[in-house]
Amino acid sequence: MLEIKKVRDKKGRKKFIRLPWKIYKGDENWVPPLLIDEKETFNKQKYPFFEHSEADFFLAYKDTEPVGRIAAIKNNNHLETYNDNLGFFGFFESINDQEVANNLFNRAEQWLSKRGLNKIRGPENYTQNEEVGVLVDNFSRPPAIMMPYNHEYYLDLYENYGFTKEKDLLAYVREDAREIPERLEKKVNLIERRYDFNIRPIDMDNLDEEVDRIVEVYNQAWSQNWGAVKMTRSEIDHLKEELKYIVVPDLVLIAEVDDKPVGISVTLPDINQVLINMNGRLFPTGIFKLLWHKLRNWKSVTFTRTLLLGVLEEYRHMGIDLAFYYYTFKNGLANNFTSGEMSWILKDNKPMRNALEKIYGLEPYKTYRLYQKDITE
Repeated sequence: MLEIKKVRDKKGRKKFIRLPWKIYKGDENWVPPLLIDEKETFNKQKYPFFEHSEADFFLAYKDTEPVGRIAAIKNNNHLETYNDNLGFFGFFESINDQEVANNLFNRAEQWLSKRGLNKIRGPENYTQNEEVGVLVDNFSRPPAIMMPYNHEYYLDLYENYGFTKEKDLLAYVREDAREIPERLEKKVNLIERRYDFNIRPIDMDNLDEEVDRIVEVYNQAWSQNWGAVKMTRSEIDHLKEELKYIVVPDLVLIAEVDDKPVGISVTLPDINQVLINMNGRLFPTGIFKLLWHKLRNWKSVTFTRTLLLGVLEEYRHMGIDLAFYYYTFKNGLANNFTSGEMSWILKDNKPMRNALEKIYGLEPYKTYRLYQKDITE
């Protein structure tokens, strides 16, 4: 017997949070999320998304055992920006059973339809500023920090239900680097002789002011991107608190012209290289293990992810993006990081793809997909 139940209490929320441990049991490439973070993510009284929008969580039970989950999401900030009657689903997990998936998708559609929405897109975990997309290829390695991972059969579950591809997102990788590409260094030398701009690392002693500068550029530089929605103050503060303990200042860069911030590049150590062995727990010893890796032994974390890189439109002709690549590369090597991922990048973002492929000599190594369909009555 298959039954879909709304999560209504702490007991149900615990089952919702713990389900991925069942779905990915024995999968060496799955990175267990931190349970302390998951409890906050699904707490409507604490997580900043719920200050402006709404979501409900649903579990699929088969013979009383949880076998799937989904969140139905109404993002009011997205609707105010685009007025497109679009709802979202996220946090989807399921055993390899089309009936389970169909019932979960249908329940999310019903929830969205009752709120006047006629299209559904996902997976998107609350907003586009968080984990989005389903992994389409290269299932043989773990995800980088803040990137999703899933079984290959998920693609069939989506498409057999009637979802179609809405947008593909790409990830690029540079591995085992020992020196900066000569072509990149020459281009940046020419750019810096021609244009007057400065690139500096973030000042961690004035973090609040620096975050304001980063967000100012982010909200302007990404305003024309497909699906982009501005972050709220609470969402910004929450992300800052989550990430400040793992930041390497040399890898968070701000570009300035006449002391005005005009570009940002944010690269983080891939702490998934640590979390993959912690089974989601920080206590009682996990927090010390994580801090040890950060403060004493970054050499064991050799991978990074560049998750933000953008320049204000009126300054994009100056080559600041290439300078960001150069200094991220240079500073990364100086801090013992020899490999890194650049993600995610819209497949139809030709300018950024051209820079990575023609100057950096990189190729996409992972694809993530957002699906969409009309909501049926």
